[in-house]
Amino acid sequence: MGGLLDIFEKKGPRRILIFALIILILYSVKSMMNIILLTFIFAFLLDRLIEFTIKRVHLNRKLLVILLYTVIVGLLTVGVVKYLPLITMEISQIIIRITNFFSEPHDNVLLSYLESVISSNQIAAYLENGFSFLLKYFSDISKTSIQVLLALVLSLFFLLEKPRLIEFTNKFKDSKIAPFYFEIEFFGKKFTRTFGKVIEAQFIIAIVNTILSVIVLLILGFPQIIGLAIMIFFLGLIPVAGVIISLVPLTIIAFTIGGFLKVVYVIIAVMIIHGIEAYILNPKLMSSKTDLPVFYTFIVLIFSQNFFGVWGLIIGIPVFVFLLDILDVTNKESAHPTSILKSKKTR
Repeated sequence: MGGLLDIFEKKGPRRILIFALIILILYSVKSMMNIILLTFIFAFLLDRLIEFTIKRVHLNRKLLVILLYTVIVGLLTVGVVKYLPLITMEISQIIIRITNFFSEPHDNVLLSYLESVISSNQIAAYLENGFSFLLKYFSDISKTSIQVLLALVLSLFFLLEKPRLIEFTNKFKDSKIAPFYFEIEFFGKKFTRTFGKVIEAQFIIAIVNTILSVIVLLILGFPQIIGLAIMIFFLGLIPVAGVIISLVPLTIIAFTIGGFLKVVYVIIAVMIIHGIEAYILNPKLMSSKTDLPVFYTFIVLIFSQNFFGVWGLIIGIPVFVFLLDILDVTNKESAHPTSILKSKKTR
């Protein structure tokens, strides 16, 4: 027993044990993972928006939180009542279009080859999971609404009482479980700095990609714009692979409504939008630590999708970046010399 306590007193083994304990606790409550992830995402993103607004417009924090949540709940209510049937119908029509394309025989050699590539690779699984996810969540609105509502309520209380929560939580520093508190604080800060920031960047990139894509699709005369916009947004949350996956249904629909010429227009537009993401948005929003090789990105997405389903496609890269941060895997070449010196001093 004494040997076990001696091991626990050492920082490294203690940190590993507490990290393993956190993973075990999260695994035991995996049925609540939707609410946990939604609450964190809502709380983090809306807290960033509130801090951004307060710096520019001097308003009372609690008043701003209440106003923001009132607007969100109002927009969600209007969206559910007015647009939910339309969204569900449009997503169903998109699925029917793509299913009909694959079920019909194609004499063209290029189309046959593309169909075989899509069917035999992970892209087909991603598309199937993605569309099933969208249709399931927009069809089973009662369960989804309850989860989103609970996450919004929890994040609302967190943001309203954030200063008080921080003050109360700091009391654990002088408690009997102080060693646990400091390790959990360490992981919490790392998680917020990496997972939170990557999720924030993915949301901003997804919104910009969706707006640009919708403008292009409207110009090209695409049908089911609302359904396609939702599809592009959710696929935009998947780093790198999202652009490739979204290109598949877009090119299929383009071919069915306008032939090869419209497919060429779509490919050019997607390449331009991807260029804006890769060379303008990513460098500004992502740190050097998240600049993963494409091979690593796809490996992480494949494994995370198999283990966590559709959520794995969205949180796989942020979780991997979080683990890299814990292991102190950094891009030393791109880091500023002063930051490296500071990190050495702190160690």
